This record gives sequence, structure tokens and C-alpha cells, in this order.
Amino acid sequence: MENEFTFALGPVAIGTSVITTWGIMLVITLIAWLSTRHLDMLLPGKLQTTVEGIVAAIDEAVAAVAPEHGRQIMPFIASLWLFLIIANLVGLIPGLHSPTRDLSVTSALAILVFFSVHWFGIKTQGLKNYLHHYLSPSPILLPFHILSELTRTLALAIRLFGNMMSLEMAAMLVLLVAGFLAPIPILMLHIIEALVQAYIFGMLALIYLAGAIQSQQLNSQE
Repeated sequence: MENEFTFALGPVAIGTSVITTWGIMLVITLIAWLSTRHLDMLLPGKLQTTVEGIVAAIDEAVAAVAPEHGRQIMPFIASLWLFLIIANLVGLIPGLHSPTRDLSVTSALAILVFFSVHWFGIKTQGLKNYLHHYLSPSPILLPFHILSELTRTLALAIRLFGNMMSLEMAAMLVLLVAGFLAPIPILMLHIIEALVQAYIFGMLALIYLAGAIQSQQLNSQE
């Protein structure tokens, strides 16, 4: 978990992972702005076509898990997936490291998912119905429900951090041993693993959100 100190913003130390994260968010914002400046329904450009294809693929994945609330949670899941894909792949750029190999970044993402689950659950079903879930089927299970929420959040952070850190370390070790004789297989391995880890994190977040919303619907119907 290497996070070199860069500068201080008041009492807060801003490291390279934070700066890289800001850069990724700026890139995503810029692409979104450029791709929506001149929308054309008849003759879409290459950028618009590419973005529409990505959005459609994410929308189908969200609708498959949460068909009744896909439009509601789509913006959050899409933003999370796009950020993770770029964040995991940015380590391929010389001089940069993936911010997701920093436990602080993955923990922040996991905490964001944690609060989003409760936010969408309360927003959809109301506070009373949502909290009733933790007392079902018996109030005795309340500590276990709380423990489950905490452990899965911790698992989200540790899984992504561990995989991205080990991926970069493995690539570095192979390059040190073999030099640049086998850069293409290592590059392909990095790309595939980065995409897989982004997909797993985003899919787990989607399942947690859908579970929070749909479980409350079952309780309210009862």
C-alpha cells in the first residue's frame, strides 16, 4: 500500500492515490461532457456510439438483477463500474499506479457502497420498513445482520485491494526476472484481471443494492 506524500491541504495530506483518483474523475467528467455535447439520433459519431454501447451494456446488467429499480440505481452502478475500470487500468501508464491498490481508496469505495445500500433501501421502502428487515425473521438475528453488513463491506475493500496489489507486484517481479522479453502476456494479464476485478466489485455492489430494495418489498408485501 504505497501512497507517497505529495502535498498538504491544510491538515490533510494529499497523496498520489488521491491525485490519481481526482484525475480519473476529471477524465470521466470530460468524456461525459464531450459525448453529450452534440447528440445525434440519426448519425451518431464514434464517441457517442461507443458511450451508448457501454451505457446499454451496463443498463442490461443492472436490469437483469434489479428489473423494477434499474433506472434508480443505474447512475450509481454505472459511475462505480466506469471509475473502477479506469482506476484498475491506469497502472499500465508508466509512472502511475492504480489507486485501487491503496487500501484507503478501496475502503472508501466499500464505505460508499455500504451507505448507498441503506440509502436506496430507506428511500424505496421507508425507514420503518427498511429497519424491520434487521428484525426478520426474529429479533435474535439482529446482531448477525449487523455483523453481516460490516463483514461484507470489509471484504469488498480487502478483496479489491489485495488483488490489485498482488497483480502489480507479480507483474513487477516477472519484469525484473524476464526483463522486457515478455511484456505482451503480462500486459494482457493485467488488463484481463483489472477488468475482472472491476466487474466483481461492481456486481457485488449491485447485488447488495438489489437485495436491500427487493428484500424490503417482500417484507412489505407480507
